[in-house]
Amino acid sequence: MKYILLILSLISVSFAAKKPNFIFVLSDDIAQGDLGVYGQELIKTPRLDQIANEGTRYMQAYCGTSVCAPCRSVFFTGLHSGRCPVRGNREMAPEGQWPIPANTVTIGEVAKNAGYATSTFGKWGMGFFTTSGSPLKQGIDRFFGYNCQRHAHSYFPTYLWDNDQPIALPGNKGKGIGKTYAQELIQNEAIKWVKQNAKNPFMMFYAITLPHGAHEIDDLGIYKNKPWTKLQKSYAAQVTRIDSDMGELVDTLRELGIEKDTLIVFTGDNGSSFNPQSEIGKLFKQNANGLRGYKRGMYEGALRQAAFAWWPGTIPVGRVDQSPWALWDLMPTFVEMTGITPPEGYQTDGHSLLSYLKGGNAPNRDYFYWELHKGTVAQAARWGDWKAVRNGIKKPIEIYNLAQDSGEKNNLAGRRPELVKRAAKIFEEAHQVDPEWPLSGPTQGQIDEAKKAWEIKRKRDKEGYVPEGATPLSKTPVK
Repeated sequence: MKYILLILSLISVSFAAKKPNFIFVLSDDIAQGDLGVYGQELIKTPRLDQIANEGTRYMQAYCGTSVCAPCRSVFFTGLHSGRCPVRGNREMAPEGQWPIPANTVTIGEVAKNAGYATSTFGKWGMGFFTTSGSPLKQGIDRFFGYNCQRHAHSYFPTYLWDNDQPIALPGNKGKGIGKTYAQELIQNEAIKWVKQNAKNPFMMFYAITLPHGAHEIDDLGIYKNKPWTKLQKSYAAQVTRIDSDMGELVDTLRELGIEKDTLIVFTGDNGSSFNPQSEIGKLFKQNANGLRGYKRGMYEGALRQAAFAWWPGTIPVGRVDQSPWALWDLMPTFVEMTGITPPEGYQTDGHSLLSYLKGGNAPNRDYFYWELHKGTVAQAARWGDWKAVRNGIKKPIEIYNLAQDSGEKNNLAGRRPELVKRAAKIFEEAHQVDPEWPLSGPTQGQIDEAKKAWEIKRKRDKEGYVPEGATPLSKTPVK
């Protein structure tokens, strides 16, 4: 009898000690207005709406900053874009973007240190394989997809990366519609990896490239006969493809019986991606919430993203919350939810959201801060309901009351000099000086490097480039 009790005790301890899985899904350029649960009427997203309604949807979740590389780097490092080592889309030749430095503690390294299996599927954009920013050097066990953002501009590329090995894709020229759709392969590998690691804790960064341009897809589906332009049909089909792929992911978790052990956070890497008067923005009313601005800006329409969290049995069902939080909060959230001790060198600008995700109040903080290096350096800060924007270091600071003016139409700077002073202090305090990211804008050397990188990209596109030694893709993808 005592042996039976001992075995039951060990089983109980084993179950109690099981750490939750974490899947972070970053959909490249998805907007709040693209999803039915946020009010979209033309694009169909039934599975995303279902997942959001089974969890909590957030109305004021913020990206790291409003373009690709620094946004995902903010998540990966837990540092806001005034201290993150990647603060803009800085292109490097011949392939890749400015790398995360070797001494930076990432969420991948935190997870590996805690005994988690780790992976990234989709688009990396934080350093090529020969640099310190390689996913395989930043705590990631398994990588599949695009390393370089320029490469990810094609959904029918001539190759993808399987860890650091190139895989040649048949029937693709790297531009236009081909025979092998990259997202199909990426999704298959992500699902396969989850199945392989279901019995142990895992952390997956699913960096979905859709619906970023180029707006290419292998099947227009239900939009084929819509009286829309080809671009509009393709964009809608891209969003609906995200929907079905997310549905398959959740179905897989349920089939494996691990849904109650798994937190999914789904977001975009910026707010609306298109001018409201553009071909896509106008038809789909991406800016229906009345927010100002879109991608590459510092107003709310550029910084607020579609976001929901799903964790059956833990996260409240059907909750819609208005409290603000940001991507740099996910690192400390992961640390608290796993109960682990982070490795030496760990630091974060975030606050754990664990209690908040479970239905509590959002954490208190002094302010949120963003900066974006894209030629002229833009800055923004939020404290309470106050928002400050400076669209260039030499530009005046603008002040808005988000509680009364979420569309940021009424600049109060002239009437509230004390708030301008407060914003200037935050801008100075939050910006950590880094010679690689001067407030004066990119150096001539950085401009020349980016120009060279794009020249190589255009040359490779023209030639149908495939890296030397690329392995041919298996004709039978594994589901």
